[in-house]
Amino acid sequence: MADMKESNGAEVIPMKERVANEDDRSSNPDAVVLRRQVGLLECVTIVVGVIIGSGIFISPKGILENTGTVGASLLVWLGCGIMSSLGALCYAELGTTFPKSGGDYVYILEAFGPLVAFLRIWTSLLAIKTGTMAVLAIAFAQYCVAAFYPICEPPQSAVKLLAAAILCGVFYLNCVSVTWTTRVQTVLTFVKTIGLIIIIITGFVLLFQGKTTHLKDAFTGAENTDVTKIPLAFYAGLFAYSGWQYVSQITEEIVNPSRNLPLGIMISMGLVTVIYLATNVAYFAQLSPQELLNSNAVAVVSERRKSFFK
Repeated sequence: MADMKESNGAEVIPMKERVANEDDRSSNPDAVVLRRQVGLLECVTIVVGVIIGSGIFISPKGILENTGTVGASLLVWLGCGIMSSLGALCYAELGTTFPKSGGDYVYILEAFGPLVAFLRIWTSLLAIKTGTMAVLAIAFAQYCVAAFYPICEPPQSAVKLLAAAILCGVFYLNCVSVTWTTRVQTVLTFVKTIGLIIIIITGFVLLFQGKTTHLKDAFTGAENTDVTKIPLAFYAGLFAYSGWQYVSQITEEIVNPSRNLPLGIMISMGLVTVIYLATNVAYFAQLSPQELLNSNAVAVVSERRKSFFK
């Protein structure tokens, strides 16, 4: 997202020469700096938008499979939210201590020097983030193209072309304007959040109608839980919460980062945790644990929509 953005059409100077605050800007008017135009709302939408994705539809199966009970799975979701929030607050502290854009690169540069920092950013750009972006683009394109092929598999050439177009569009948007990048991010975040809220509301309507069968004895069978699988449950949950670290990569573009960065992280992590917990409760209002284990993410969402809106 905006972590790929380094400037708004201006030449970027080396990190150590870059001016990161308004005082330095006024004392050196010729310095090239990043414009501070990301407010509190944008900070929240960036974190929420990056975190909320396929994880909430994939991870419930892995968590339930490794905990064995509905109650334990909900506790794992809560625990993962708390752990992720603590990690995010650590990054907020680092972001306000070193008010420079770059995230991990800046912190490693300050702690271990340029060689280790270069190796970190090199592996991130060439392998980690590029691979992740490619997978996400192909997955998104697969779902978009599949809508036009209801009874057969979509052609892979169309999927790959659309994925390439998506990547080019995201790259272009980040290069051209931080303002438009954050606007698009805000819109997409609201769309994803509204979709989950619809699931949550409908699930809670079913609960109020008395469909609490799967939640009444939430810890039944807990004595048979294999404790050695609990770390795997947390691994699946933390995957769904991943992405909270990215907002620290645009610290120089945040208005009043000492306030908006930690506040935005706290608000967004609390919001995501509540949404994830409520979504899982809504899942169990409709599906039994065994049905959830036997379903993949797409099937779960499809069946819920069908049953919700009959």
